[in-house]
Amino acid sequence: MSSVKVESVVKVNAMIGEGPVWEESEQTLLFVDIIGQKIHRWSPTTNQIQSVETGDTVGFAVPRSSGGYVAGVGRSIVAVDWSTQKMTSLVDLDEDKPNNRLNNGKVDPVGRLLAGTMRKEEEQMERKEGALFSVTSDLKVTKHLSQVSISNGMDWSLDQRTLFYIDSLALTVDAFDYNVNTGHLGNRRVVYHLEEGEGLPDGMTLDAAGRLWVACYNGGRVINIDPATGVRLQTIPLPVTKTTSCCFGGPDYSDLFVTTASLALDQSEIRQQPLAGNTFKVTGLGVKGRPSHSFSG
Repeated sequence: MSSVKVESVVKVNAMIGEGPVWEESEQTLLFVDIIGQKIHRWSPTTNQIQSVETGDTVGFAVPRSSGGYVAGVGRSIVAVDWSTQKMTSLVDLDEDKPNNRLNNGKVDPVGRLLAGTMRKEEEQMERKEGALFSVTSDLKVTKHLSQVSISNGMDWSLDQRTLFYIDSLALTVDAFDYNVNTGHLGNRRVVYHLEEGEGLPDGMTLDAAGRLWVACYNGGRVINIDPATGVRLQTIPLPVTKTTSCCFGGPDYSDLFVTTASLALDQSEIRQQPLAGNTFKVTGLGVKGRPSHSFSG
């Protein structure tokens, strides 16, 4: 553990930094600020940050195989042309729930987009009005789960037969049997239940050894879990409490990037954690991640 190093690398003071994705072709880190309504792209080589304003909450942005990105803006999946900063709505989700917004999204190994929703109002999240959807290349929408509090982290096992999934207020990391051909999921079970003091499970990623790395909101840490045994293998503390999500990146995928939030910190908390809202890089973990997938639509 002594070789593990945590450093603040993207100094954006995001309100809710989220959804980091490493872009192999550009060698850049893509992430969003949900409440700040921005998509950011950061280059480690130049330390430059480019941003696009979304005009509404933005839960995620992921690369699109035909170019540009798709993002979850408000309740819409939109196409983003980075060069012109133009956004085009592709499909709306949760149309009967105007008080919902898209939260977390990720692309499965065949290019299908999974995207989840939640209530906008924090005090009403217990009502479980969120859902989990998939969107295929021809923009066909399927609802897979309802009665979700905060639809959050997702990733797929190395053999593509398991979807790992987080509904934050359940305080668990769950697994589903996943049919990558049809997108069907079933046989839900708990892989790990967060302990007292670990915070809320938020975004997560899987490494090349098949283990999970889970960012713990209000827990100030990322935890490493073996999904086969349900055992926590490692805890990486961060100098901020609101850790939101993580992904592996860098030239050989050995850097773990962790997004964080500064929203709702009071003045004394801000003094204690001036780096809140920045994105951190964790090195020396001795593991590597895997490339992300692009939306096929």
